Amino acid sequence: MNDEDQPKALYWEASYEIVLSLMEHHPDADLDAVGLNELFNWIIALPGFADDPLLANDELLTEILREWYEEMSEAS
Repeated sequence: MNDEDQPKALYWEASYEIVLSLMEHHPDADLDAVGLNELFNWIIALPGFADDPLLANDELLTEILREWYEEMSEAS
C-alpha cells in the first residue's frame, strides 16, 4: 500500500475535511436526527482519524454538524 492509498490524517481542527469524509461515509445521514454522541462515534471511526477523542466537546461537535448541514445545503 502506498501513501496515496492511505487516508489523510484527520484532526479536530480540520472540520471541513471531517465533513467531507462524513459525507462520503454517511451519504444518507439524516442530519436532523443525528445526535452529538452518534456524530462523535462516526468521526472517531473515520479512516485516518488521528486526533485524541478526549479533545471533543459539544461545541466542537455542534460546529462540525453545522458545517456538514451547510455543505449538504450547498450540494443540493
